[in-house]
Amino acid sequence: MITKEIKEQIKKIVGPENVLDSDLDRFGYSYDSSFVPLVPANKPEIVVRPLTAEQVAAVMRIACASRIAVTPRGASSGRTGGSIPLAGGISLSLDRMKTIIELDQENMMITVEAGVLTGDLYNYCAAKGLFYPPDPASYKYSTIGGNVAENAGGMRAVKYGVTNNYVMGLEVVLADGSIINTGGKAIKNVTGYNLTQLFTGSEGTLGIITKVLLRLIPMPKVRNTLQLMFGSLDEACATIHKMLQSGIVPAAAELMDKISLQAVARHRKLEIDPATEACVITEIDADNQQGLAMQAEQIEAIAKNFGALAVRIAQSAQEAEDIWAIRRGLSSAVGAMAPDRLGEDISVPRSAFPEMVRRIRAIGEKYDLTIAVYGHAGDGNLHPSILCDLADSEQADRVHKAVHEIFAEALAVGGTLSGEHGIGITKRPYISSALGEAGVTTLKLIKQALDPQGILNPGKIW
Repeated sequence: MITKEIKEQIKKIVGPENVLDSDLDRFGYSYDSSFVPLVPANKPEIVVRPLTAEQVAAVMRIACASRIAVTPRGASSGRTGGSIPLAGGISLSLDRMKTIIELDQENMMITVEAGVLTGDLYNYCAAKGLFYPPDPASYKYSTIGGNVAENAGGMRAVKYGVTNNYVMGLEVVLADGSIINTGGKAIKNVTGYNLTQLFTGSEGTLGIITKVLLRLIPMPKVRNTLQLMFGSLDEACATIHKMLQSGIVPAAAELMDKISLQAVARHRKLEIDPATEACVITEIDADNQQGLAMQAEQIEAIAKNFGALAVRIAQSAQEAEDIWAIRRGLSSAVGAMAPDRLGEDISVPRSAFPEMVRRIRAIGEKYDLTIAVYGHAGDGNLHPSILCDLADSEQADRVHKAVHEIFAEALAVGGTLSGEHGIGITKRPYISSALGEAGVTTLKLIKQALDPQGILNPGKIW
């Protein structure tokens, strides 16, 4: 319970205008971009918008002393309910912490506050000839702090990896208000436990990330985009595997099935060949135009060898952008096909990608459900989306059974519950199946050590 006295103390720390307590404001912080239903009980008691790590620490000291739940929040673009305040308390929004603190060009590293937008960071670095590769689909509005907390991925993961591959150090406020700094600019650092990686992907349950040190790489000099159309999913997946085995590592390799393509075609008023069952969009980069052209020729040859119906190589930056717009607008296009959509995030070994797609299709047939399948085929990350009407209780029951089986099949082929969206609320029931009881116990012991009162983002992961 947040008393009037506690509220006044917090107002003195962050300023009265940065403590929101109206019913409308609290409602606005009770949900995120996940498919978790709106529940009145999920409204925080107050919303706090600090500007500095010291303010975050001061708020946490008050929360710790009074055992008040604190749910960190960035841009609320998460897909698993990670920023929903299940226990009321404080919704701690870091969106005001937007400072790019230092660009160290000599060491190719950048230090930013948690509220910096991913797209703004990319553009800032690109202007200096430096490249920050992670690119979640929400890059235009997601924040770096949220990306680190969820270990966000993106389309370029096949070549460049995900967020944790670029995090060199963190400033973290702990549950008791202590501030620690992990990692640093030294490339080699094995002093103590790797706390940087422990907090990366911890979903706000172990500490509040306020500052991030990221490594950068040189910006690729040239890049291009190809669109490949196939008469079967197996041919599309085989093309990607052959590309990788041939030494061609695209920056991105995205796959969309027929249902996904139909959604995009309707949304963007495009004409798609009825024989098309799958589309692959791939981005390549190189140091020069000759290297770029050589990769494009090799990919075209491989695709045609596997029966590609059409190969489109972008002839301009605008054409490349038009091709990528199909993929980036896919989620909203698919969502418009039904009253409700349950979009999931599973990750399997690349070799198991075609088999996992077949299993998802079989699950759809078993439960008489339409499931659109798309994802990052280059790294085995799938996003099956169940199109449904959850107002129909009988259909809702079939949907939840289908979700359960999708997760079970992902684990059965050697995969895992999430490639980039985290566990949050939506995947809590399955965490023991993925990690085993001993694994979950280990997570809980770490949580107990860092947050003994359980006030940081309670109700998430398990």
